[in-house]
Amino acid sequence: RVKNVPLNALERRSLAALSSVLGLRMLGLFLILPVFALYADRLEGANAMLVGIALGAYGVTQALLQVPFGILSDRFGRKPLLTAGLLLFALGSMVAAQASTIESVIFGRALQGAGAISAVALALLADLTREEQRTKAMALAGMSIGASFLAALILGPLLAESVGLQGLFWVSGFLAVAALPVVWWLVPAARVLANGSDQQPVRGQLQAVLLDSQLVRLDVGIFVLHMVLTALFVAVPFVLRDSVGLSPGRHWQIYIPVLLLSVLAMVPLLLLSMKRRNTMRVFRVAIGILLGALSVLAVGSGEVILLIGGLWLFFTGFNLLEAMLPSLTSRLAPATRKGSALGIYNTFQFTGVFFGGVLGGLTYSMWGAEGVFIFAAVSVVLWL
Repeated sequence: RVKNVPLNALERRSLAALSSVLGLRMLGLFLILPVFALYADRLEGANAMLVGIALGAYGVTQALLQVPFGILSDRFGRKPLLTAGLLLFALGSMVAAQASTIESVIFGRALQGAGAISAVALALLADLTREEQRTKAMALAGMSIGASFLAALILGPLLAESVGLQGLFWVSGFLAVAALPVVWWLVPAARVLANGSDQQPVRGQLQAVLLDSQLVRLDVGIFVLHMVLTALFVAVPFVLRDSVGLSPGRHWQIYIPVLLLSVLAMVPLLLLSMKRRNTMRVFRVAIGILLGALSVLAVGSGEVILLIGGLWLFFTGFNLLEAMLPSLTSRLAPATRKGSALGIYNTFQFTGVFFGGVLGGLTYSMWGAEGVFIFAAVSVVLWL
């Protein structure tokens, strides 16, 4: 049995600082998710399709720039790339905050996405942790992103009622700026990788990562996971308003119990996957939970109890996979290509966000919420 060695002081500091950076940025990104579909009709030119595109627009630029950011950080250092990414995100937030048309919001969201720092932050965390601690550190960083997501689902509806959609974008920009001092002064400097295989031509790095079938399977997994998530948030806010009868400012009354119970269900499974080396077994259970959740939502979203139960199962499976996938990717990637591997992983993730927004909006406009839930369930089946 492998001894459970605790994180050392440098690892704890690195984890706390980078989790804060990712958490602040993700909170800013996710704040609009639970309310955008409901508030977007106040924007000139808005329809279900364009609302979906606006929700997923940041995914396009994130997807295009994850790999360049990862490779540049392998060559020139992580902190300069983290700084540039946060500044771009703040700029995009300001553009979206001042927009009066749906097209302007789409542009602002795309600019937010140009700050593609996820791969860089995870690669830096990998640089600063020992091999035997990497899985634990990645899982804990994943949990910080999950915590930001949960906080955004609760705070988004509450803030939107008082400051509106534009106010939410200003808050997003402020959170990105607040992360900059953390990068500059609290994140430890990483050692520079030795010259060698990490300096091979870019095409060689990407080819090596893309030819690894285990890594590709994880990449496809994160694509489906975030496609399904974004598609759901085209539909769920309308279901809560129209079927359950909750005004947008009261949606937190559903999200808080659902999310707290999902964390209570998820944490024991995550600990089981880490301590007993049952990673793949728990991984398969999480996918099964996700599929079960979407099946419940597809047949019973009109019933309040089934809707709450389906959302609880969904967030249990989602949060579990969100914590496990980056740690698995980091563990399987070669040390000298970690930035590139995590860049490709994040490219798939954010491509999923874009397709989820577009296909979710299209499906909702044609078949309503039930159609979106069926589309999501079929997507998970295809992943299996």
